Amino acid sequence: MEAGTRARGAATPALAWERYADPGRWAGWAPQIRRVDTAAPRIAPGATGTVHGPLGVRVAFVITAVDEAARTWAWDVRLGPLRLHLVHGVEDDPGGCATWLTVRGPAPVLAAYLPVAWIALRNLVRP
Repeated sequence: MEAGTRARGAATPALAWERYADPGRWAGWAPQIRRVDTAAPRIAPGATGTVHGPLGVRVAFVITAVDEAARTWAWDVRLGPLRLHLVHGVEDDPGGCATWLTVRGPAPVLAAYLPVAWIALRNLVRP
């Protein structure tokens, strides 16, 4: 199944993109992320790592695509047998910027994840 969400906010597109581009900043705007372990200082195709969530949850990831000019990127995440493919983007918006997310994976996982992702996107686009 595929589903998505989006958020608008007053952050500049450049600021929102930098918050995505630096994995060290993800925990600052995504409440589901406590920390990220990766050797990559910036998202790039082939970069791998682990996202640490609440209750000791550890999610392995690999970044599959990045287009800096278009401000889009994609990654695959894995938690045991569960697999998700996520595509993110940042766009200009009259009030600042908009960000969107499309996720492909099992329907029950998407139903649980998308509300949390929407909160993270709202934080991402705050100035």
